[in-house]
Amino acid sequence: QVQLVESGGGLVQSGGSLRLSCAASGFMFSGYWMYWVRQAPGKGLEWVSSIDQTAGTTTYADSVKGRFTISRDNARNTEYLQMNNLKPEDTGVYYCHAELRWSPDSGEDYWGQGTQVTVSS
Repeated sequence: QVQLVESGGGLVQSGGSLRLSCAASGFMFSGYWMYWVRQAPGKGLEWVSSIDQTAGTTTYADSVKGRFTISRDNARNTEYLQMNNLKPEDTGVYYCHAELRWSPDSGEDYWGQGTQVTVSS
C-alpha cells in the first residue's frame, strides 16, 4: 500500500522555522521526483519546490527561494522541507507529492494527506 505521510507542521511566529518531513512507503521512492505543494486558505494548489531522484537538481518557487531548502534521504525513503524566515503568507496545508513519468502522457503519482503550517504575524 502506497503511503506518503507528512509531519512537522505547526504554528510558528513570523521569522521562525519549521522542518517538514514526508515518509514514503509502498513504492520505489528513489525512482521518483519529489515535490512540495501547498494550499493557502481559499486558494488553489501552489508548487513550492522539487527535487530529482538523486538530489542533484532542486528548484524553488520565487516566493520561497533563499528561505526554503528541499532535500531527501533515499535510504530512509524520506523527503524534507526546511523552512526558515517564515512569513504569514507561507500559511497553508503542505503536501508532498511523488511523481514518476515514463512518457509525457503517462506515469504514476502519489500525494500525502498534508500537514498544516500556520505563521502568525
